Amino acid sequence: MKCETLDVWKRSCRLSVEVYKYFADCRDFGFKDQINRFSLSVPSNLAEGLEKESVKENIRYIEIARGSGAELLTQIYIAIEVGYLEKTLGLQWKSEINQISKMLNALKQNLIGRMGE
Repeated sequence: MKCETLDVWKRSCRLSVEVYKYFADCRDFGFKDQINRFSLSVPSNLAEGLEKESVKENIRYIEIARGSGAELLTQIYIAIEVGYLEKTLGLQWKSEINQISKMLNALKQNLIGRMGE
């Protein structure tokens, strides 16, 4: 299974691009680095995991990607609270992360189903 064919990978890449563009001029370099890393980690871990030979490894990397999504969500909440991110956009990103997480979970369940075959 190639990551480029999956909507979840495409959506997580688009979100990462949005995060990068939005925070491009942020002068808080520590924060900017963290939020960019977390946004990159979701599609990157998914891509890496899907290249692994075993289904167990595929699943492990999907779980890592979901964890990175939770970290990104945390950074978004913090960005809203400290005034780095407009609340409306932050809530849109939060919704997108939640959808991506559900899609990752569905992919994981699909792979678990394949293990039983």
